Amino acid sequence: MASGTATIPYELRFDAGRICLDLLATTHPDERLDSVGPLCAWITGSGLVPPGTPLAHADVTWLVAFRELRDQVGWLVRGGAVPESPPYDLALAHVNEIACAAPPALRAVRGEEGVLVRELEHPPRRDELLAVVARDVVELLTDPVARAAVRECEGDNCPIVYLDTSRGRRRRWCSSEVCGNRERVARHRRRAALARA
Repeated sequence: MASGTATIPYELRFDAGRICLDLLATTHPDERLDSVGPLCAWITGSGLVPPGTPLAHADVTWLVAFRELRDQVGWLVRGGAVPESPPYDLALAHVNEIACAAPPALRAVRGEEGVLVRELEHPPRRDELLAVVARDVVELLTDPVARAAVRECEGDNCPIVYLDTSRGRRRRWCSSEVCGNRERVARHRRRAALARA
C-alpha cells in the first residue's frame, strides 16, 4: 500500500495477544498508521475506546505520539534489544512516563434494549489512551510468565511479535491463516518439485 492511502479496517490486526503488541503489528507489511483515520480505526478496533466513541478531535499529534510509543514498545519487547543498553533505558523511561497518565474514565450506562454498555465519561484525550497502551507494556515487561511467552513470527520476512498462549507454547506464526498458510503452501510446492525431479 502506498504511503498516505487509506487503510481499510480488515488490514488492521488485533491477534497478537496484547494491545501493545497489536500496536507493533501496525508496521507490517507496510505502515498501517499512515494518517489519523487508520489510527482512529486502530484505537476503536483495539478496544481502547468503546464502539461508537467519537474521535473527531484526534489530529496529527495523536498519530505522531502513537507511532513514537510504538517505536519504544519495539525496543522493549523485541529480542534484539539489550536490556542493559542506553536505548533500552531511554525507551523504558519514555514508556514509564506515558504510563503515569490516568486512563480514560469509564462508566456503565443503559444502551439499547436496556443492556449495560461501556461509555467514556468525556471524549478521550490522547495521553489517556497512550497511558493504557504504556501500562500494557509495563504489565508485559514485569510479568515473567507473559514475558516468556513473547515470540517473533517464524514466517518469511514477518516481524510481528505475539504472545504465545498455545498449549505447549509451540505456536510458530503470528497467524496460522496468514504466515502459517504461506509456510504450508511453500512446503507443499517444495515437495511437489522434489517429486517431479
